[in-house]
Amino acid sequence: MVDPGPFFEASAVITLVGGTMFLMWLGEQITARGIGNGISLIIFSGIIAGMPANLARFFEQGRTGQINTMVIIGVLMLAVAVIYVVVFLERAQRRILIQYPKRQIGMRMTGGESSHLPLKLNTAGVIPPIFASSLLLLPTTIATFSAAGGDTGILGIVAALLGRGQPLFLVLYAALIVFFVFFYTAVVFNPDDVADNLKKHGGFVPGIRPGKRTAEYLDFVLMRLSVIGAIYLVAVCLLPEILIAKVGVPFYFGGTSLLIVVSVTMDTITQVQSHLLAHQYQGLIKKSKIRGR
Repeated sequence: MVDPGPFFEASAVITLVGGTMFLMWLGEQITARGIGNGISLIIFSGIIAGMPANLARFFEQGRTGQINTMVIIGVLMLAVAVIYVVVFLERAQRRILIQYPKRQIGMRMTGGESSHLPLKLNTAGVIPPIFASSLLLLPTTIATFSAAGGDTGILGIVAALLGRGQPLFLVLYAALIVFFVFFYTAVVFNPDDVADNLKKHGGFVPGIRPGKRTAEYLDFVLMRLSVIGAIYLVAVCLLPEILIAKVGVPFYFGGTSLLIVVSVTMDTITQVQSHLLAHQYQGLIKKSKIRGR
């Protein structure tokens, strides 16, 4: 094996770290001066850029007879169905009714309006698949370095068992996704804080006492939503792994990549619509001021 030397290793590390820091800075600039999350848009661009070449290789394998035509049609129909399910479930939310009591201030009666607390079905987003895949890649990466040094041993066996499409890999991948769904949801959403804020502002859930009972009710609802969200993420992430291992599909139409593409697209569309509405409101305000003068 050829030893590249310390200069090459140092330059490679410096280049990778510098490139990563530049991308993070560029993402922050896009977030501050553009529309949407800059880091997510950069990842989204990388996924979309590689999609035409992967589709071309997929259709070329069908043309040469390596993949059956019916398999190609079935995979495309399944991809459309998975995209539809991801869009539907990413927008799904459980709306909890919040009621505010009426208050009399002087001769006026205020309050009494109702609102809702939206709880997303997939509160964790794409974080669980990213963390799960990163942890599963760690033993394989260490085993690769050990094999390059001439030492395989137990790490080589572990890397073989954690290969893509292997039963142990699928089981651990699903278990890690479920764990990070509940862990990240517990970090992001605190039912006690939400219940305290509702109690301070006079809001309450009809039929539930404010305070501790409200926190317990929100935790119960969020737990059920997390179970459904975990099942949904496991199904979406394991489906492409099975297709890649069993059918030989050369492109990654599901899992983390699909979740990132769908979530970034919906977030960008929402922010564009909000900017358009804000621009329309500014135009109406200017017209009303001119007429008022």
